[in-house]
Amino acid sequence: MSLKMKHLMEATGESKSTILFYIKEGLLPEPQKPKPNLHLYDESCINIIKFIKYLQNQFSYSIAQIKSVFKENKFTFSDDFSMMLRSLELMSGSTDGKWYNDEDFLELSELTKEELNIYLEQGLLFRQERGFSTQELKLVKLFKRAKKMGLKKELFDAYIESAKALAKIEYQVGSELLEQDKSLNNEHYELLFDTILTLKPYIFNMHTMQEHKKQMELKS
Repeated sequence: MSLKMKHLMEATGESKSTILFYIKEGLLPEPQKPKPNLHLYDESCINIIKFIKYLQNQFSYSIAQIKSVFKENKFTFSDDFSMMLRSLELMSGSTDGKWYNDEDFLELSELTKEELNIYLEQGLLFRQERGFSTQELKLVKLFKRAKKMGLKKELFDAYIESAKALAKIEYQVGSELLEQDKSLNNEHYELLFDTILTLKPYIFNMHTMQEHKKQMELKS
């Protein structure tokens, strides 16, 4: 399905000048021009613009950073569920664009191959499509600090089990939501994205704070 500029503006809430700027920067595909005064835009432009706005509003990404994201990642903007998965992969990956293969990661993290395999099997670390990122390096440092200071492993195990259980529910609910009405997939995608990236950590962290307050009050 192709859209006129007016309809694309209505669907995204963006101005004509902004849309033309995105095209100039290579973030949006060039429109089809069946007639001299008729420019038609692919329907996928709606999702692309929404994703650009999300990166700007939620993560303060600049246009240069967004261009880098688009260049380094393959997004299927016509498929909302695929787009959500790729977005989550992006947000959980490298924050500085650096990726490491197994050999480099082992050298930088000062882990043995056996130790790395244990973390991978446990679900504490993940080898992503492009290898390991700076995020995994930071986590290895955290694991070493936790071991040195005697932090009980039960806490990490609880995180893993909770994450696995939540992941199954998130997938089931997300799949059902996106299948309800294809015409509303854009709204469904945004709802899932906000729920997973914003609501979930908020609830977990706030409950942690509330428990600490309650325990402190009991001891006082």
